[in-house]
Amino acid sequence: MTTDRFLTLSDVADVLNISASQTYALVRSGELEAIKIGGRGQWRVERDRLESYIDRMYDQTREFVRSPAAKDELEPVVD
Repeated sequence: MTTDRFLTLSDVADVLNISASQTYALVRSGELEAIKIGGRGQWRVERDRLESYIDRMYDQTREFVRSPAAKDELEPVVD
């Protein structure tokens, strides 16, 4: 992948290690900012917006891990 300013949804999916449909859902929900360009309406995500999204997810995860609600979810699973 190059260091282009704009990424396709497929590129974003690769970076986040998720499916293209999950990436599209993030865009449609407004969680991940994107623009629709061109006559065929191709979605693009600006690299800086993706980095901001990742930073927000780290912040949210940090808050979750510190919350009492996380205690049960973070318990190790013993087989």
